[in-house]
Amino acid sequence: MRKALKEKADKVLCLTYRRQPVLLVRGKGIKVWDNQGRKYLDFVAGISAVNLGHSHPEVIKAICQQAKKLVHISNLFYNQHQILLAELLVEKSVLDRAFFCNSGAEANESAIKLARKYSQEKGNGGYKIICAKNSFHGRTFGSLSATGQEKFKKGFKPMLSGFKFVKYGDLKALKESITEDTIAVMLEPVQGEAGVIIPPEGYLAGVRKICDRHKLLLILDEVQTAMGRIGRLFGYEWAGVEPDIITLAKALGNGFPIGAMLAKEKIAEVFGPGSHASTFGGNPLACSAGLATVRVISKEKLYLSAQKSGGFFLEGLKELKKRHPCIKEVRGVGLMLAVELRIDSCERVVEGMRKRGFLINLTQGKVLRFLPPLIVKKNEIERLIEALDQELARFDLEV
Repeated sequence: MRKALKEKADKVLCLTYRRQPVLLVRGKGIKVWDNQGRKYLDFVAGISAVNLGHSHPEVIKAICQQAKKLVHISNLFYNQHQILLAELLVEKSVLDRAFFCNSGAEANESAIKLARKYSQEKGNGGYKIICAKNSFHGRTFGSLSATGQEKFKKGFKPMLSGFKFVKYGDLKALKESITEDTIAVMLEPVQGEAGVIIPPEGYLAGVRKICDRHKLLLILDEVQTAMGRIGRLFGYEWAGVEPDIITLAKALGNGFPIGAMLAKEKIAEVFGPGSHASTFGGNPLACSAGLATVRVISKEKLYLSAQKSGGFFLEGLKELKKRHPCIKEVRGVGLMLAVELRIDSCERVVEGMRKRGFLINLTQGKVLRFLPPLIVKKNEIERLIEALDQELARFDLEV
């Protein structure tokens, strides 16, 4: 990246991101190119947003065709693509109605508001939601208040009241936290920003039983786990539970901004005219992208590809752990994988892999996260593992 352009960016942009010094200008499939013509294999995929790969022809075709006709009309009028996308999501899921917005944070705000309104009109009148420690639900005040990581809240307190946090994976702690004011439990099927934390077997099914026993809503934040990422179209299918509300975004539009909240009929019906809204939510252009994305994933059953490729990827990472003492733990389900390191300054590994032609992500300071497009090929995974093997060898003596 040219120094002058980086200096300009640092001068005019809010410095809210720790960006890697790369200016990406083009992408195709799993490959991206920077402004100097260098090619990379992208194992970040827009943080699990580009599940079909970059510039997928069906999505590009849908966006271009719709952009020539109508981009935005507001929700004061019907639009066909919004109806068709809602119909498809309802058909593919166990939920009954959809509300569209623009991001995962907005989808989670919608879920929180719906849960509270349902409680006020049909439930116990309470307002408290149980969430998990180390969870991540977004950066707006409602979604941030539901997030179980203090580092994201620093400088923004006080948070909204009504959220209680328990250890993820601990059913006993969850049961003990329920009070007469509790209305819902809100969880990620797999905690993504926490470093790909996978719950114990049977945990989510146990949560469902507790919710049924105490008449609580089960809200699953599927912003990162849906659209085939962990081996099923929706993460709740992988977990074997039926939620009352789910939230979607990221890969729903294959990188085009769109979010959605899906809910059961008896719950969704409390959202009457004027109770919630979004100016741009579900606009024709976004829903065209979403419709094309869901159709391709479903038609090509790319969630099965995620199972197969993810299993191969996980075994490769486990083999690396046997050879490298700098690796503390390897975790993964589908194509959502992580390598937790024992060393300091893990950014050096990210930098080294970038120099080798691979883009990867670091979360929680010590966790390398791998979220490639679902179309990733076996030989591309092999190439990454080989490069990571060579890169980690440089750090083994630091342990």
